Amino acid sequence: MDIKINDLSLSEKEVEVTASFEEIKKDIESEVAKQTKKIQMPGFRKGKVPLNLVKKMYGDALEYEASEKVANGKFWDVAKEKDLKPIGQPQLTDIKYNPGQDLYFKVKYEVLPVLNVKDYTGIEVEVPDFVTKDEEVETEIKYILNANRILEETDAVGEDNNYLLDLEFTRLDEKGEPVPAERNEPMQIDLTNEKVQPEIVSNAKGKKKDETFDFSFTDEHVHKHEGGEDEVHKETYNYRALIKKIQKITMPELNEELIKKVTKDKVSTEAELRDEIKKDLQGYYDQRIDEMTKDKIVLEIVKRNDFTPPAAFVSNVLEDMIKREEEEYKKRGYGKVDKTEAANRLKKPAEMQVKWYLIKDALQKKENISMSDEELTELAAKDAEKTGIAVDKLVNYYKSSNYSERFIDQKLFDFLKEKSNIKKVDPEQYKSNLDKGEDK
Repeated sequence: MDIKINDLSLSEKEVEVTASFEEIKKDIESEVAKQTKKIQMPGFRKGKVPLNLVKKMYGDALEYEASEKVANGKFWDVAKEKDLKPIGQPQLTDIKYNPGQDLYFKVKYEVLPVLNVKDYTGIEVEVPDFVTKDEEVETEIKYILNANRILEETDAVGEDNNYLLDLEFTRLDEKGEPVPAERNEPMQIDLTNEKVQPEIVSNAKGKKKDETFDFSFTDEHVHKHEGGEDEVHKETYNYRALIKKIQKITMPELNEELIKKVTKDKVSTEAELRDEIKKDLQGYYDQRIDEMTKDKIVLEIVKRNDFTPPAAFVSNVLEDMIKREEEEYKKRGYGKVDKTEAANRLKKPAEMQVKWYLIKDALQKKENISMSDEELTELAAKDAEKTGIAVDKLVNYYKSSNYSERFIDQKLFDFLKEKSNIKKVDPEQYKSNLDKGEDK
């Protein structure tokens, strides 16, 4: 056979094959015989029609059909001989055959591209320098106190705001009468919440269970018009609230007992609690910064080494993405996913995921980034102290799961981060740069 392999792109190739009639004669005859066994003719049993009658009826059509099957078979022979490693479904794009003559065909197929990744160091990255503020710690302290507050049912609302009310709202018209066909809406209102409408807080004071009070609020919003001036809309809503239940809120003291309870005996003093909250919040911010850094480095490397990813690979990833979205919709009760819309929306992310997967694999090989048995054992020893699981069992688990891949991925990211120029800027400045399109 005469074989020629053409590179169409990094991911797509084409093989041209010319096989002599002597090389394909037996295969053609075998395929024709298989087809003949399926043919029925009046006066003959199925598969027992004489060959001369079959040829008289079908002419060379059986050989032409057989030539396609032979071409497909020969392609896989070539793929094995030349180690082509096709992925997805190869396509027969051209075939020329006349009975008794040579067979010529072309097959287009995809492969995992061999990438020579370049320009992956010295990348400039700008990320916000998130630092935990004292007011954020204070908010967390308030949340802890609020989560452990004591509620005691009472008959009347006092002068302070420490009350939780179960209310039933009725919409009123301009005359102060209930609006017909409007449903009474039950709602629980915490008067300590600064976002509660001021009139609700003030008008509820001194009221008892089963009494009512009225309040109103004004909704103001802007209607934007293309090519014209924005239109400001104001609308006032009037309501009557029926008090169904009143609970007095007593806030707990931030003492040693409460601190031990909420931290499970990790710390016992207010200073230690504040330090722990600050450390946790900063850990969250550091993780966000790390993720943003990684995303920007990945995006830039892909941009510098862009290529057309294998369609078959992208299709598989896209299918998985849609399946995950369907599972999420089902879990949350959102109804059915529009698969066409989802495919259009997720195609770019799927392509990006495949591109980075292939680039990442090439980079790990190029930089010889791997996880040795010694490193896995060292990691397992640290995790064994936290989990109580034996080191050898953890090592076996890491090797059998995708944990090893995750460790290698992290090593690659640490390497890329070290080789990049990362600039931390004030979060407000970062947001301003984003708005101006100056983000790096």
